[in-house]
Amino acid sequence: MTERKPFLANGSVVGNYEPLYRYWEKARGKGLEEVSISAEELEEIEERVKRIGRLSLIELRNELARKLIARVNAEVAEEAYQSLGIQLSREEAQKKIAEILAGWALEAAKNLGIVEFKGWIPKPT
Repeated sequence: MTERKPFLANGSVVGNYEPLYRYWEKARGKGLEEVSISAEELEEIEERVKRIGRLSLIELRNELARKLIARVNAEVAEEAYQSLGIQLSREEAQKKIAEILAGWALEAAKNLGIVEFKGWIPKPT
């Protein structure tokens, strides 16, 4: 079975998108928004790279995740991980979903030619 990946994702930063898909399923079931990346994140990545130049991929991912976390429902995130048999606190689950979103934004930026990953070793498939 091939792993599901959202549009413009390639798995080079995010090793597993299943928690995000579970989040979307749980959010839909509660009538909540299915949080996603937007042009805003891609523009922010482009601006940061143009302004600063070379920077740490992990640093950029963490910065994006800190901004995205407010859009992630902590209760839904916790339920998503529980459905995968993973017990996390609401806050930790919320943080991990935000990190997946940030990683997806970076993968999308790479696939659109906004950034290049130099010295980055993709996650094994």
